[in-house]
Amino acid sequence: MPQNEYIERHRKLHGRRLDHEERTRKKAAREGHKQSENAQNLRGLRAKLYAKQRHAQKIQMRKAIKQHEERNVKGAPAEKEPSEAVPAYLLDRANPTTAKALSSQIKNKRAEKAARFSVPIPKVRGISEEELFKVVKTGKKVQKKGWKRVVTKPTFVGPDFTRRPVKYERFIRPMGLRYKKANVTHPTLNVTVQLPILGVKKNPSNPLYTQLGVLTKGTIIEVNVSDLGIVTASGKIAWGRYAQITNNPEIWLVVDESVFPAMDMRPSGEEGETRGDALAGQSTGGRG
Repeated sequence: MPQNEYIERHRKLHGRRLDHEERTRKKAAREGHKQSENAQNLRGLRAKLYAKQRHAQKIQMRKAIKQHEERNVKGAPAEKEPSEAVPAYLLDRANPTTAKALSSQIKNKRAEKAARFSVPIPKVRGISEEELFKVVKTGKKVQKKGWKRVVTKPTFVGPDFTRRPVKYERFIRPMGLRYKKANVTHPTLNVTVQLPILGVKKNPSNPLYTQLGVLTKGTIIEVNVSDLGIVTASGKIAWGRYAQITNNPEIWLVVDESVFPAMDMRPSGEEGETRGDALAGQSTGGRG
């Protein structure tokens, strides 16, 4: 092997780092911030050269995007008066040309697909961990051990939920803030029914909130609609459908469904999940 190629030799012998792809992805993600910083801070001749370089890069990027979006679609050419007599069998024939454009059919399909998975509230305010969690200090040295957290928002834990041992439980979900059922409003029928919650699909604020089953505004949940007798296109009874919470669950839990119609979700009476009970369970540490 030639001299000074020790890096390639080491890579062939031992491979790359285990997080090489992740580091490469993060480095590429930081490029935009670096370019923005240079554009704002460079002065003089360096700024002119950098602006010229970025201008050329943007032109190439726009060309690449345009070429990527274009598709070959056959279309009839502009009609021109023939200079000579045309045979009868050629009168109705149009010579197709290749045009650079996206067909309207592809555009419509994309628009329909995007509308199918749209949600009633596309953007919601993020909830910080300081707002969601309350620090609980336990142990002999109380001033040092503050690693436990009490969830101060409504949650869903499921029927087979079993708490971890107290010594290893980091997140405490009070009983007074656990929801199991929801009053769901059908948008077209304008009826409200009480349906059980099957699970929390996604909380837009944080993946950790999804794992804990936290119910906040904008959260996508799954409800059991089998009692409504809704039938799918294949003739089977629909079991669960997704819905989105459209207001603050602590006050009044309202849900809108996108795939299945909009749903209005409120705490069920049997669990005593009113705001007063929730705050009482929160203050006492409500352990299940």
